Amino acid sequence: MKFLFIVQGEGRGHMTQAISLFQLLQSSGHEVVSVCIGKSSRREIPDFVKNSLKCPIHTFESPNFITDKKGKGILLRKTISHNLKLIASFRKSLGSLHDIITEAKPDVILNFYDILGGLYNFIYRPESEFWVIGHQYLIYHPEFPFAPNQRLQKWLFKINTAVTGLLAHKKLALSFRPLGPSQNKNLFVLPPLLRKEVKSIPSQEGDFYLAYMVNAGYSEEVMAFGKNNPDLKIEAFWDQKDAAKKFQPLPNITFHQVNDRLFLEKMAACKGLVCTAGFESVCEAMYFGKQVMVVPVQGQYEQACNAIDAELSGAGIQHTSFDFKYFDDFLKQKERKNASAKEWIDSFPIVFGEIIAPPTTLNTNEDMSRLDDLQMATA
Repeated sequence: MKFLFIVQGEGRGHMTQAISLFQLLQSSGHEVVSVCIGKSSRREIPDFVKNSLKCPIHTFESPNFITDKKGKGILLRKTISHNLKLIASFRKSLGSLHDIITEAKPDVILNFYDILGGLYNFIYRPESEFWVIGHQYLIYHPEFPFAPNQRLQKWLFKINTAVTGLLAHKKLALSFRPLGPSQNKNLFVLPPLLRKEVKSIPSQEGDFYLAYMVNAGYSEEVMAFGKNNPDLKIEAFWDQKDAAKKFQPLPNITFHQVNDRLFLEKMAACKGLVCTAGFESVCEAMYFGKQVMVVPVQGQYEQACNAIDAELSGAGIQHTSFDFKYFDDFLKQKERKNASAKEWIDSFPIVFGEIIAPPTTLNTNEDMSRLDDLQMATA
């Protein structure tokens, strides 16, 4: 089968998932004909992504978050107004996607949570099957833990997720842990999608904590903590533009530019991981048997949900800041290992192999039933 990827370029999670699935598909005799990555002026696509995807890579302008002045929290109103001003640019992106897809003629278009990917499928109705993949699609499962008391943010999260999966034939929902069956016929629960490199590095326990922040503004918290706690050693990864590959502001703190191999090596050797509440890094830590403290990005409802889900899955704890002392105390009092995580994650090729099947021609009634997903998601 021929696959084409559409990948959201926000953070490293969706891109590393694309690399993982690229590796699996290639080793299974399938072909990834092209990868289209949504970009913005706020972020650079890391070199390791370009080097790992051995096929044509295209970039296109795609909606992105706007952060506060400190580069930490997400500003919802400014994010919406900013992206509305770029509608003309996004229309051009949709046209570019159509040209690429028309030429490539993939059997399956696989969308890694990019909003223009869903809009493309809804507007252009390509002959290819349209699948979506990501942790976010667990919202369609009855066991997904929504964060309470944020009605507007919850609604916006559900709307965004529904748009990324408009008329999707299959929704591949990645989960920290196995879940029971769902009544949604198009929803399939899968293990986390980790790169083969993760499984080739032996785990050990070093003398430092590892930190990863999707927004570089959290570096101020890390440096302030390191200054007041010189006994704790921290190695952190960020994607701060124009920063050196290695930056050491204090003897006990080192910042690295995002580097896939180095990050995994540090993950395997750390005492524990402190990170914003994404999905991919938490899963990697679980595979290495490391505990995690997640700090949800302020204003990003999805991360508030992820934090609850991570706790329920035994990954670790959540907190409001990069307080390594709080995490250090937690590990001393109650260190826990999720022994089942490795077995669940290793089962991905088997579970995915049962799901993947040759494309089929769908009729209008099936198209309409998938369109109902948008109404169901916002109920």
